[in-house]
Amino acid sequence: MTNGTPSFEEVAAGARVVALPMRVKFRGVLTRETMLLRGPAGWAEFGPFTEYGDAESSRWLAAAVEAGWRGFPAERRTRIPVNATVPAVEAGAVPAVLAPFGDAGTVKIKVAERGQRLEDDLARVAAVRRELPAAKLRVDANGGWSVPEAVAALARLSEFGLEYAEQPVAEIDGLAELRERLAAAGVPVLIAADESVRKETDPLLVARRGAADLIVVKVAPLGGVRRALDVVAGAGLPAVVSSALDSSVGIRAGLALAAALPELPYACGLGTVSLMAADVARTPLVPQDGYLQVREPDVDEELLQRHAASPERRQWWLDRLRRVHGLLESQEGASSPARTAT
Repeated sequence: MTNGTPSFEEVAAGARVVALPMRVKFRGVLTRETMLLRGPAGWAEFGPFTEYGDAESSRWLAAAVEAGWRGFPAERRTRIPVNATVPAVEAGAVPAVLAPFGDAGTVKIKVAERGQRLEDDLARVAAVRRELPAAKLRVDANGGWSVPEAVAALARLSEFGLEYAEQPVAEIDGLAELRERLAAAGVPVLIAADESVRKETDPLLVARRGAADLIVVKVAPLGGVRRALDVVAGAGLPAVVSSALDSSVGIRAGLALAAALPELPYACGLGTVSLMAADVARTPLVPQDGYLQVREPDVDEELLQRHAASPERRQWWLDRLRRVHGLLESQEGASSPARTAT
């Protein structure tokens, strides 16, 4: 083990690559490819999306190393509130999407999908409200609106009583401007930052700029549970724990973060296994009536074999793992006291 990172041979020894089918298209995919690693502390997931570069992926590997080789910090709670998630489907498909989540108390609804109109978003949110009249609703635009578009859209969507809007515009300066314009217009919608936290070199910049009311934190993109806890503490803002379309293995890391936070004021976005038609655990980590219990996933060998990716895709992931592992080692070496002392 070099600088706290196990060798590539140790990391790759138990690596499994799976291709998990989705119930509905989410983030543009109908099959979720991901790599599972087996360390002395348990299973870990290394699943950066295929379009992500090696530098960004190195944080995902750091999170996997923490899960598989170091384990998680102490837990403060064992039962985690979780929101249902509705992708950018037609309004008529909403009941079927919501069905696996049961009696969810909170629903996150995707909006601002490329190729769709605001009227599609309004119809989708209205369909959710009809299905779950008492639920808290939040929308996620993934940075898909300009500031003027966001002002107009949120003015209309606010009629449904939104808990908050997640990443309505792409840039931090745009988020800050949007908050000011919404306040001036009397539109009562809180702003949550997601990509502006996990994709920024400095994840605390959004807080210093006053660009959000709360932040969304995801374990893998931030480099692990402990690193995410540091980000939340440094930001000084309420946090929502979310996932990155993980299998039950990755969801377990999200649960570890939610369980370790000093406060958990919002339902977490950790119910995305319900969007999958298959998983690697015999008893998948899916919410029951809005809650998930903190537990280890019972990863099943037969399921790993059934959903194994093709040999070509396995090799692609192994090649990627080798590159990213080398990059992570070099990053750790550069930041070690022996290298940085003068």
